[in-house]
Amino acid sequence: MGCAISGLAAKTDLADRSREDAAVEHPNQEQIQMIKDSWKVIRDDIAKVGIIMFVRLFETHPECKDVFFLFRDVEDLERLRTNRELRAHGLRVMSFIEKSVARLDQPERLEALAVELGKSHYHYNAPPKYYNYVGAEFICAVQPILKEQWTTELEKAWQTLFQFVTALMKQGYQEESARQRQLATSPKDRLDKRNTAL
Repeated sequence: MGCAISGLAAKTDLADRSREDAAVEHPNQEQIQMIKDSWKVIRDDIAKVGIIMFVRLFETHPECKDVFFLFRDVEDLERLRTNRELRAHGLRVMSFIEKSVARLDQPERLEALAVELGKSHYHYNAPPKYYNYVGAEFICAVQPILKEQWTTELEKAWQTLFQFVTALMKQGYQEESARQRQLATSPKDRLDKRNTAL
């Protein structure tokens, strides 16, 4: 019926949270090569993968629709498959994945990209608790495209990439949240805090 991994995102969410402070590993060289090779096949179907990914996300985690005001009230998930806005958003996410794959050999650039995306998600009111789900649904969406090329090693490589990017997005979200709280503090409060530090 569905992809076994999509339910894992919810089940492993608690375990992921307990390890959040632990260092998340960047994909190793072998994983990078596997990801790049598989991306060459996936990119031919990026619009299809983007739509499948989000329709599956809304099927398996309907609460995620609350983040997307355009889709919040859409009950017929089949209608979403032809929705222009969903297609556009799916393409934006796939574009981010493409940029991430292109920057795998440049960890600093990949980190900056993911942190900035996390900061922008703060302004979209898209909290980090949903980020893990997207990677799981991406993996489910690409398995049929890659057919016999799909292996447990390739799955682990993509999982490692998504865990790495997700951790950085969460970091960016938290940084922007802290920055916004700081900006919301009145100038008088900031002065008072500076004076007490002396």
